Amino acid sequence: MATIGTLLRTMVSGQFVGTDKFDNRYYRGKSRNRYNRERRWVIYKGRAEASKVPPEWHAWLHHISDEPLDNNDRHDWQQEHVPNLTGTRAAYHPPGSVLRDGERKRGTGDYEPWTPK
Repeated sequence: MATIGTLLRTMVSGQFVGTDKFDNRYYRGKSRNRYNRERRWVIYKGRAEASKVPPEWHAWLHHISDEPLDNNDRHDWQQEHVPNLTGTRAAYHPPGSVLRDGERKRGTGDYEPWTPK
């Protein structure tokens, strides 16, 4: 959730640019800074998590592109963007993890512990 100060600044000096598939809203400043660059920011839908910004908007936020990239120009080998799922129910838990089933595969016998001489 954005702070009151961020929302006020957005209302006063922000120009709406667009939204992404996660319903994050992107803005640009109406004026430029001393380096002649516009200020760009995002107001997240829900909890502020930077990994929720898709690549096309990431490029725009960091001044890599002048306009947000077109999501329709994706190659068939490119995967859909997935935010960081750590700490959620959808997080990855490898086999043997206590948070999964807690059962590890039995050792294969190829492990030889080190012992000092």
